[in-house]
Amino acid sequence: MYLGVDYYPEHWDIEKLEDDLKNIKNLGSNVIRIGEFSWHMMENQEGKYDFSYFDHVIEKAEKFKLQVIFGTPTATLPAWLAHKHPEVLSEFVDGTKREFGGRRQYCFNSPIYNLYSKNIITKLAKHYKNEKRIVAWQIDNEFGHEGSDICFCDCCKNTFRKYLKKVYNNDINKLNYIWGTRFWSQTYNTFEEIPLPKLTITTHNPTLQMEWERFRALSVEKYAKMQVDILKKILGKNTIVLHDFSGGFFDKSYDFSQVAKHIDVVAYNNYPVWGGQIEPIPAHEIACGLDYMRGLKKQNFWITEAIMGAQGHDVIGYLPRPNQAKMWSYQAMARGCSSLMYFRYRGAIKGAEQYCYGIIDNDNINRRKYDEVKVFFNDIKKYENFIEAKVNSKVALVYDYESMASFRIQRQSELFDYKKEVYRLYKPFYNANINIDVIPSSASFDEYNILLVPVMIVHRKEIQNKIRKFAKAGKTVILTFRNSVKDKYNNLTLGEFNPVGFTDFIGGYVEEIESFGQNQQIKLVGQNEFSEVKGYATVFRDLIKPTTAKILFNYDEEFFTHLSAITVNNYNDANVYYIGAGIDDNIMNKIVSEVLKDSNIKAFETPEGVELVKREDEDKLCYFLINHTDKVQTLIDITLSAYEVKIITIN
Repeated sequence: MYLGVDYYPEHWDIEKLEDDLKNIKNLGSNVIRIGEFSWHMMENQEGKYDFSYFDHVIEKAEKFKLQVIFGTPTATLPAWLAHKHPEVLSEFVDGTKREFGGRRQYCFNSPIYNLYSKNIITKLAKHYKNEKRIVAWQIDNEFGHEGSDICFCDCCKNTFRKYLKKVYNNDINKLNYIWGTRFWSQTYNTFEEIPLPKLTITTHNPTLQMEWERFRALSVEKYAKMQVDILKKILGKNTIVLHDFSGGFFDKSYDFSQVAKHIDVVAYNNYPVWGGQIEPIPAHEIACGLDYMRGLKKQNFWITEAIMGAQGHDVIGYLPRPNQAKMWSYQAMARGCSSLMYFRYRGAIKGAEQYCYGIIDNDNINRRKYDEVKVFFNDIKKYENFIEAKVNSKVALVYDYESMASFRIQRQSELFDYKKEVYRLYKPFYNANINIDVIPSSASFDEYNILLVPVMIVHRKEIQNKIRKFAKAGKTVILTFRNSVKDKYNNLTLGEFNPVGFTDFIGGYVEEIESFGQNQQIKLVGQNEFSEVKGYATVFRDLIKPTTAKILFNYDEEFFTHLSAITVNNYNDANVYYIGAGIDDNIMNKIVSEVLKDSNIKAFETPEGVELVKREDEDKLCYFLINHTDKVQTLIDITLSAYEVKIITIN
């Protein structure tokens, strides 16, 4: 277990180094994370490499028995490189070049930037090949964050066209047919005529935009793999390589799970608060992010940036209350984080992150936040066996990159937000204190008993077959609206009802659809065992014509009384639920309660705002009791103060 801080010694006078490292060690740390934003210090002129500064830092870290996570510095290119080769800078959708001065301004597809990246990584790895204190390597920093996953430069245009030639076997007629380019007279004679989806009047072809999303994902993946390959070749295949993923994973134009395939450890920068927020994001959303990171490789992950203070670049956000940020650290460890570093040791006094407060502030005095970290580090070490053990989950929520992309391209409802539809399914299981894996559609489903499949609009036979196989084992599946509407080219299918290829599976078909606007909702009427349950639907609705399915809820209106809102179908003795709209918490909670009962999965009741996470180590049990509220809470005979966490072990 690595516990430590993100340390930027280059931001301070070198005379502070020993005192800082001593103070970091006194926290209970055993690791520092360095180097990720320091390209110019390593190569201040082209081809002139100097790693002596970090040699000194590592040597001093050795004195205090602190190990090192070293970052490749490619997220922040040096000014001389941008000046000599301005073409490496990425472009906004309007064609404006991104200026040097921020971070991640590079184009993933620039051959020049790739070459310079390879050179610095190679020199860095060779220099530290035999450095035992470096226990892991981080590639770049937060791929795709802050809009850096998107670029519209000529490099991207030319590489995109090459990508299309490969995908369509250099057959422009095949592309024209699949894309339906006769529509609006968009037929291409050559691949060189194909545009990027820049700003235009109305909108671009949805298939063009889907291929662009795939291309963006591939661009990030290839760049990540290049870095991993260099490090592994020079440092050895057993070298631990990680990447620190940002939040916003349901909105990015690249697939985190594809990058995760190439690294050894998924790391996460966990920010429950950021600039401008007047309160933290809800506890279930924080939890979902942690479960998502664990699900990328179905293994425990690290947090490379946990927060202690208020955060923001230009606008400062909510200040975590005493013990609240510490509580988020416990929550992370409960949900599969096995090593944790705080961002940052000391808040900056210069540069763009002066208001990203650290463990200690610019007064340089150990105060409340320092003491909280010290308590946390010393306490969490006692539970290392549980922390390192696998998180056992019987419920999986499945997300799909191409479906996310399809909704980015055609939102369909002004109320639609992919992540909110994920949370709509996730939250009732979280409230029942059930462990959940949040996994990509490419993952195996076999180990679970309940499968949650929100808004998977793109249908692919291989994914549908996996879901059918899951159900044939007698397990429960919950699908939500707009399922299996588009093919992989983002086109509709002629001659078939929705969900395409799945009408027998849900025991019905979607006969009509409707998109809802602001403040629009429709009442639902429960049937049979749900006859007393009341609620509403919003965002979008599929009007379902049942064939073999049982009706659970109908829409309360006079015109479509023969069409339903929520059904359940018996498919090979499995229950397949189809939720045809964005339904409210009351109805969702009732359905989930039935699902858990039928699946023999026990819910744990806790007061609102109290999270319980169960962990196991061989025949021993451990329960994390986490109070997310600012009030005293009581669970059985256990009292939790505001933002307090208690860990109960049972032999």
